[in-house]
Order: sequence, then structure tokens, then C-alpha cells
Amino acid sequence: MTATDGEMSVAQRVEVLRSQISDHNHRYYVLDQPTVSDAEYDRLMVELQSLEEAHPDLITPDSPTQRVGAQPVSGFDSVRHAVAMLSLSNAFETEDVEAFNKRVADTLRGAGLTNNDGLVEYEAELKFDGLAVSLRYEQGKLVQAATRGDGQTGEDITSNIRTLRSVPLSLRGEYPVVLEVRGEVLMNRADFERLNETQQRRGDKIFVNPRNAAAGSLRQLDPRITAQRPLRFYAYGWGELVLGDAPGATAKQMPLSGQQRHQSAPTAPNASTAHETQPDAQSEGQGALQTLPDQAPDPAQALRNTHSAMLDWLATLGLPVSPSREVVRGVDGLLQFYENRGGQRQKLPFDIDGVVYKVNSLEAQRVLGFVARAPRFAIAHKFPAQEETTTLLDIEVQVGRTGAITPVARLKPVFVGGVTVTNATLHNEDEILRKDVRIGDTVIVRRAGDVIPEVVGPVIELRPENARPFVMPQHCPVCDSAIERLEDEAIARCTGGLFCAAQRKQTIRHAASRKALDIEGLGEKLVDQLVESDRVKSLADLFTLKVEELLLYERMGRKSAENLVAALQRASKPELGRLLYALGIRHVGETTARDLALHFGSVDAVMAADEEVLLRVRDVGPVVAGSIARFFGEPHNREVVHALEAAGVRPRAVEVSDGGAQPLEGKTLVLTGTMPNWTRDEATRRILAAGGKVSGSVSKKTAYLVAGEDAGSKLTKATELGVTILDEDGLKELLGD
Repeated sequence: MTATDGEMSVAQRVEVLRSQISDHNHRYYVLDQPTVSDAEYDRLMVELQSLEEAHPDLITPDSPTQRVGAQPVSGFDSVRHAVAMLSLSNAFETEDVEAFNKRVADTLRGAGLTNNDGLVEYEAELKFDGLAVSLRYEQGKLVQAATRGDGQTGEDITSNIRTLRSVPLSLRGEYPVVLEVRGEVLMNRADFERLNETQQRRGDKIFVNPRNAAAGSLRQLDPRITAQRPLRFYAYGWGELVLGDAPGATAKQMPLSGQQRHQSAPTAPNASTAHETQPDAQSEGQGALQTLPDQAPDPAQALRNTHSAMLDWLATLGLPVSPSREVVRGVDGLLQFYENRGGQRQKLPFDIDGVVYKVNSLEAQRVLGFVARAPRFAIAHKFPAQEETTTLLDIEVQVGRTGAITPVARLKPVFVGGVTVTNATLHNEDEILRKDVRIGDTVIVRRAGDVIPEVVGPVIELRPENARPFVMPQHCPVCDSAIERLEDEAIARCTGGLFCAAQRKQTIRHAASRKALDIEGLGEKLVDQLVESDRVKSLADLFTLKVEELLLYERMGRKSAENLVAALQRASKPELGRLLYALGIRHVGETTARDLALHFGSVDAVMAADEEVLLRVRDVGPVVAGSIARFFGEPHNREVVHALEAAGVRPRAVEVSDGGAQPLEGKTLVLTGTMPNWTRDEATRRILAAGGKVSGSVSKKTAYLVAGEDAGSKLTKATELGVTILDEDGLKELLGD
């Protein structure tokens, strides 16, 4: 192809494609604002690959096609950092932060660098839990990437870093002659979970946490493996920075510095600060404005005299910059930032283990300088540790409301995530086997915010010879009923059902709920007292309660006792569907319970039905049919149903469906707002009885939206989609009420 007659040469087309693909990568991985579909992106990439294969002389190291990964290497070469990647001091308590701020303020006051109010301005940011790296750009091109290593020398991971789509191979806009970018490589938690699922299917190594996965992925000798891992990069600082005359470069040669390199020359100072206290923690080098002897500062740089402005500048070069950063003032601003980010910690897509405070003024940073291996102008404020190691003393099992058997680790007490932890979940038998956790192991325990503590995995190197594998018990530890685990299910369950004391409290709370028997006045604490005193051993025992005996229970006055007995009397004449739902049969929700009631008409008919008969009920498939059959096949559960009958529980008669069409057969409705007469539960029951379904969200499949007073966004969406809007009267008319 030639450039004549308006045609574009191959070389020109290649450059256009590279520019377009790089721009799409920036929009997708840095700005999170993609403008093309995956299919269109793939089309551009295929075209570029085809042109480069046909014209290999046009292939350049910064081409997007070169991200796929080079051939494996035998080992990593060493790289000496032009600017050392040092360590940050840590703050764990409020007093540590207050002392840091006082030292900074006192020093800057003496140098005449404080504001009139004496408050120091800081740049506050997240402290990533990943792997610190340094990226070196020369003439705007990525030429080298290295791990932190010992701070002076790291490992050359250039081939691996090039596979990260969030790392630009070429800088955008006006770039410097030399730029060392410091930042963190990490993995989002959702990506980490998917990676481990893939690893498990392949029978490969399971990673302990996202940081472990990111570090392991980045240090692969085969870059093609790294290319398959969902790694991300965020920049938060810089090392060596040289401006100069070059195509696309900013004008004038002027190193920016805050600390000279160890073998420094007076005419070429370099900047460094750091961001970590351990080899794989966040670290960085950064510079403050300083000129060469007898040389005036570049006017273009005058506005970039703060750390926050420098990070903004890095973003204009196409580098993804640390999110959720903020400029704050004084110690109150620091502590408020810490509290805010700590509260948001679990909502972030990636792990952080604290926040970092840096004096914002680069001139102030230069004045404050360094001590030993850490800067005086920055500090890391750590969150309480989310992971610790301790000894797994034993594994016991707990029984949930539905009979789910959950293995629980009994631990040697350990302080993690701000509390002392003695128990942690092991989820299920498969998880224990997958993680190879054994009784007696030293294990890693993780607690994130309010999340239930879990055992992440064992420290195999510390496993004692007498460590014992876990064996799932065959019988329920509470009621001695058989424990069964169905095919294709991860959870084992107690078959005791309504008979099992461990399931009793939750079963009764469920039965008393508004959508079930709606027993007003039967609160959680009273249920606990009734079960723990052995007065209520099954659901049927509720309906034999008397006012005088209820008065013996804590916080139960006569009026409350009388009201509860009256509520129980009303609940003893429930709709059949509500009673079936109240029994807590696994996989039987409110809709299925109503379908069963309409199909069979009585509890006895449901109990007598086998799986083949149950499959004739609308929307009942093999899983639900099997669950119902197993429930009523358990003698304990049939005894409870008969006991309910003996206690006077008589469900109201239901006219058995003849299979004909109902008013709302196959229709999906959505309810929003407040109706003048019907509650939302009442409206839901009427719709279900008429053969309809009730959904919580509006979609193209929605037949009607029933809108009451104060209808919100659902009404707006329904209008946009052209969904028919009804009020309460319209619904009643539709139901033939």
C-alpha cells in the first residue's frame, strides 16, 4: 500500500492502530471509561497483529501486540535503582500521628514554612497491599521495570510489567527525558477469587490472598503466564526525573530532587522517598523542586510544587494514579481521612492495609529531609492487622437453621482486625480439603471489618508431625440424625429438620415471620427463652402456650402475654401456603408454597406426594421436588406436622387449581410506593394467588408496575420501558376483585 491517491501506507496504518489501541487501553484500564466494545477492540488488535506479521520490520517494543509476553527467562537480572526506594515509618495509634504532625510542624515553623494558622498541609492517600515497583521511561518509552528488592537493588521484571494493560508503554502528551515512576502492582479481590477458581480447576497452586497472587504473578519467569493474570498498577510517586530538550519532552533539562543518590554528584541530585516497611509493601521515590547551580526554575514547573500536583501531572502522562487521595490540613484532617478510608475499606475493589500521609509542599519535604532509611515528611498509618497466624486447636461443626453443617476452627486466641479471635469459619468440607487444613496446623486467620473471621490456609512449613486431617461426622452432634451431602452440593446437612434442637430457634423465628404465620409479639429474645427452657421443643408447642406461664419469662407483662396468645390463636388458622412456607422446607419459598397449596389443597396431600407427583406442580423442578420429598420422608418432620394438627392448627381450605388459566398466569409484576389500603405483602399474596409473579426490579419482562404513593426510580424506569402502570384500584380490577 502506498500513500498516493489518499491511501494510507502500511506504516501509517500501523501507527494509527497503535494510537487507537493505546487510547482504548487508557480509557478502559486507567479512566474506567471504555468507548468501544470488546469486539471492536479485538478487531483493531487483530488487524495490527496481521500487519506486523506481514511486515516484521515495523514491530517496535512499545507496540500493544508486544504485551502478550516474551519467551521464558532463566532468572531475573539485578537492577540498581537510580534513586533508592526507602522505607516509611509506621503509625499505629492516634498518639503516633499526633507526634509525627508535631515534629513536622515544629521543624517547618522554624524554617518559616508554615501557614498563618500553623496547620501543615498534607497529601493523604491509600496504602496499597501489593508489590512495589519502579518503572523507568526514557524519551517517553518504557525501557525498564524493577521490583523494590532491598531498596538499592531490585529484580528486572520489564517483560512481565509490559503485559499489564494499565501500564502505558509510551507516555502521553509532553513527557520528560527520564521519568522513574514508583507505584504498586496489585490484584482486585474479585479478580483474585476468579483466579483461584481457575487455579483449582487446573489443579494448580491456590493463592493465599490478593497480595500473594500479585507478587507470584509478577515474578513469573514466563511472562506469558503474567499476561494471563489480572494485575493492575497505580502510581503514587517518582524517582529520577530529568527534563530536557527532546521530541515531545518538556523544555529545559532540570533534575527535580529531594535527596541525592548515595553516589551523588553535586550537579545531578536525585529524589527519593519510600513507602514501605517490608519488601513487598508500598514504596516510592519522589522529588521536590530544586535547580542546578546558577539555573532558574522552569516556569512550567512552578505550578507543580506540591506532591498532589505532581500526581496530577503523572495522570496527564497517561499513568493510573492512586485513587481516593485528598489534601488535608493538620492532625484533625489526617485522622478524619484515616477514619473515612477505614470505613470504606471493605467497599474498595482491592486490599489496603492503611493510609499514607505526606507533607504536600515539595520545598517543605526538602527541608524535613530523611532520617536513617525513612523520610521525615511522610508516615504510614496502619489499620489493625487483618491477617495473623495462630494454632488450630480443633475443628468442630455447627448446625444452622436449614441443617447446614459448617466446620468451625477452634483457635488459640489471636488479636486480628481489632478484636481477639478464638473461632473462625472453614466454610465446608471441600474448602478444608482444598486448603489442606489440619488440626494442629499453624494457620493464617483473616478478619476484614465486620466479616466473620476465616482460616485462609495453613503454614505448611510449620506443620507438626501429629497434625490430623478433619473427618466430617456422620451424625448431627445435636440431635444424632443422619448427616447427608447431596450430589453436586458443597454443604452437608442434618436431616433432623424440625426435630433438631440446633435448628429449632431459627425454625421458630422463620415460622413467626410476617410472610409465614405472622405471629406478632414473638420476638427473638422470647424465642430464645422458650427454647432454652425446653418449653418449646417444636413449632407445635407454641400453640399450647398459656398466659400464666408466659408471665414467668423475662420482660413479659400480662398485656404482652395476652396479646401473644391472641396472635397465636389467629395464626392457628393460616392460609395453607403460609403454613407450608412456615415449615422451613429447603428450596420452598413463598411462591412455591402457594403453588403447592393451590395444587394439592391440604398438608396431607403434599406429604403423600412423591417426587413424580410433585413435579406436576407449576415451577417445581427436580431439586425442589426432591427437597420436599426428603423433608416429609423424615419421620421427625411428619410428627411435628401431626403435632400442629393436635394443637389446633387448621389451615384454611384452599380450592385446588383445575389447571386452567388464572388472571395473572405467566405475568410478572413489580410493586413500588405505598398503596392506600393494601400492604405490599397483601398485594403480593393476591398476585401470587392469581398465578402471577412478583419481582423486585423492573425489566423488559415486567408486565405491570403497581405504583403507590412516593413511587421512586422503579416508576421512572417502567415509564422509559413502556411498562403498563397500575394503581391499587387498577390491580384490583386486574385481579377481578
